[in-house]
Amino acid sequence: MPGIVLDLVTLGLHLERFRERGARIVLTNGVFDLLHVGHLRYLRQAHALGDVLVVGVNADAAVVKPGRPLMPEAERAELVAALEPVDYVVIFSTLTADSLLRAVRPDVYAKGGDYAEASLPEAATARELGVELVFIPLVEGHSTSELLRNLSS
Repeated sequence: MPGIVLDLVTLGLHLERFRERGARIVLTNGVFDLLHVGHLRYLRQAHALGDVLVVGVNADAAVVKPGRPLMPEAERAELVAALEPVDYVVIFSTLTADSLLRAVRPDVYAKGGDYAEASLPEAATARELGVELVFIPLVEGHSTSELLRNLSS
């Protein structure tokens, strides 16, 4: 069953039901522009870290990469929600995921291996909240930036 896109308040109500049953909540986030197999494999690994996977999708206004996003936030969120490992998607509009971490209060915060604790903007917030940080290795040869380079050459 595919995941669903919710606003933050409704998501919180859904997650409370899971917490009452002792479920382990995993949060990850990103732009998710031009979905590829690297995204799918990453999300599968993130979901394997717990029972419920929540994906924060950056709002259009919060994407700072030049020329991006290529698709509007609602479409990116819908596509991510349709992926089998994803339970819930929420669009967030801040430049970092600190407020998302505070709102979701996950057990695990998963990020790609292109980050380390020292370079992760939300690391201090995760530590403050007692959230476990997990860095998932990237799938070599699969990135949106690489796809865009290949398309333009």
